[in-house]
Amino acid sequence: MPLSPKQMEEINVQREQTAITRRVVSEGMEERLYSAFKVLDHGFVRVIDYMGDDSAICQAARVSYGKGTKSVQNDAGLIRYLMRHWHSTPFEMCEIKLHVKLPVFVARQWIRHRTANVNEYSARYSILDREFYIPSPEHIAAQSVVNNQGRGESLSGEEAQSVLELLKADSARCYDNYEKMISQEDQQGLARELARMNLPANIYTQWYWKVDLHNLLHFLRLRADPHAQYEIRVYAEEICKLVREWVPHTYSAFEDYRLGGASLSQTSVNVLRRMIKGEDVDLQSSGMSKGEWGEFKSIFFD
Repeated sequence: MPLSPKQMEEINVQREQTAITRRVVSEGMEERLYSAFKVLDHGFVRVIDYMGDDSAICQAARVSYGKGTKSVQNDAGLIRYLMRHWHSTPFEMCEIKLHVKLPVFVARQWIRHRTANVNEYSARYSILDREFYIPSPEHIAAQSVVNNQGRGESLSGEEAQSVLELLKADSARCYDNYEKMISQEDQQGLARELARMNLPANIYTQWYWKVDLHNLLHFLRLRADPHAQYEIRVYAEEICKLVREWVPHTYSAFEDYRLGGASLSQTSVNVLRRMIKGEDVDLQSSGMSKGEWGEFKSIFFD
């Protein structure tokens, strides 16, 4: 269960509150504010607060005091220009604060993005819930033979079932011993900050994660990519839905130029020009490595 009754009660109270403000608000984001959107088996993402919208990005780019006579089309065009030419600072004018519940091993991958402000649930002060990420059978996969940091073909049958049983049993045993160490009736019990070392990496943690839009888009470009690890990618995909509602013009440009676009090296551009002129270019004559040549072909010919 991703949310406890107490958490749901808190969310309902928050969503019933309204306030008159002079601040710019995003209607799409207001509809989703505080709501929890389920990710994986026990995780979620929810928006706690945000600042700015598409117009704030344009305002910063123009350094003006308001929208003036600019139309929505002007704003959309300006945002596309900023995205196309990698002008990042106007996007930094918008911020978002998320409440995320996620497995510890996903959190350790996520925290590599060091451009955000993070405050995590502390197992030094509190006892972690008995909730573990257990993959669904279709996500139980073998090590990739071509990618040292990725997964390959899915396991099937008895082998997949054996892995799932091991994950469940080990998680339960570790948590049982964690509880014993901190709550023995006849002893003082081990300090929580020490007992937590026995918990597995698939246990769930929670944090508040605040980031500006520019760095959020960088996170999404990497983590919403089809090649990203599934367990962090599904969080990124859920956040993409929120960003689309928050800053629709920005997300449209981001989707076009970053998620759906491609970056080419000077060598790649030269090869493409030669091909357009009718020249027959292969790996040997391209000047690229085997890996670069494969990536080039996957963009234009696969």
